[in-house]
Amino acid sequence: MTELHELSVADAGALIQAGRLSPVDLVHALLARLDRYDALYRTHITVAADRALEEAAAAEAEIARGHSRGPLHGIPLSVKDNVWTQGVRTTAHSRTMAEFVPEVDATHVARLRAAGMILVGKTNTTEFATGDMLEYGDVPHPYDPAMFAGSSSGGSASAMAAGLAIATIGTDTAGSIRFPASSCGIVGVKPTYGRVSRFGVVPLSWTLDSVGPMTRSVRDAALMLNVMAGLDPLDPHTADVPVPDFGAGLTERLDGVVLGLPEEHYFEHLEPPVEAAVRDALATLEALGATLRPVSIPLVGKLAGIGSIIVECEAFALHADRLRRVGRDYGPKARRQIGSGAYYSAPELLHAMQVRELFNRQLAAAFLGIDALVMPTLPHTAYTREVQRSGPPDTSWGTRQFNLSGYPA
Repeated sequence: MTELHELSVADAGALIQAGRLSPVDLVHALLARLDRYDALYRTHITVAADRALEEAAAAEAEIARGHSRGPLHGIPLSVKDNVWTQGVRTTAHSRTMAEFVPEVDATHVARLRAAGMILVGKTNTTEFATGDMLEYGDVPHPYDPAMFAGSSSGGSASAMAAGLAIATIGTDTAGSIRFPASSCGIVGVKPTYGRVSRFGVVPLSWTLDSVGPMTRSVRDAALMLNVMAGLDPLDPHTADVPVPDFGAGLTERLDGVVLGLPEEHYFEHLEPPVEAAVRDALATLEALGATLRPVSIPLVGKLAGIGSIIVECEAFALHADRLRRVGRDYGPKARRQIGSGAYYSAPELLHAMQVRELFNRQLAAAFLGIDALVMPTLPHTAYTREVQRSGPPDTSWGTRQFNLSGYPA
């Protein structure tokens, strides 16, 4: 008796393929909830209601004729508003892009739509994924509106947790998928660098940016990543390697899997609720057959400075011309964050790149003999929207490491 808006991608897809669920009814259910609740939660900047209903009717008719495109056919999709969507405005939550309507979809969006997904709307984000949320408002937490849902993919995370979306997309430069996913209690995947094309993503940092699914379950994320991944001539950073079936590795047992626990940083100074949740998770992993093994990565907690240097220098290089032309239209935080990249020297940037390489060598050595690392995403639980405005904690504490390495997380 699950409500339509609570369905997983996998379950909704199975019902649609069996003719037991209408994509039109599913889209109607989400639009009704958005109409009722999103004035409070502000998860979406733009809702393309008429278009979504037209696409849902077309999907339903196509499936009824026996022309199913697969498990995602007829599933509604909401996309972070720094990702191009053909014919639907893409603002990046910035006054400078308020009227921008892309002529093409981002590559990963085009692939999901080719698989039959239906674009419902564009989710709220911080300006250029680094600034404030001044133009369209911030995103309250779905379980307590006084709390903050997270950034910069907070609209996607809150929409999933509040039942205002079935599947969403986020982007991640230092943790912008994983921080709000952790805060809102959903699944967020930052894929391996080069696994998913970033063509059509408004860039922040070309060596750190990633785009990935945000869903209610790991299986749903795998279904989406199966379609999103792959070589793209429009993004020279994509890898020319086969795309596996990411769902094939989902098993009930973890016998033979060795999981590394970093000895440094990740298990220090955790808030008691976080530590309790992580210890429970580790006990569950062991009960499922996994072996836990301590590993040392000395630099893992010492990367905040070099991460900031790299992202700010790359962001300034990408935005320098726009800042000169329309800098007064940037919000103060985005202008400050991006503009600060102009003040680093070449030796400082080169030193940051050297430390990044040293960390990556340490990380590669740590992976000898283990299959994955396990650690908390954040050392603290969700905090208030007032704290977000006045001075938030370091929300890339546990995530920037894997943008710097390119590893999936």
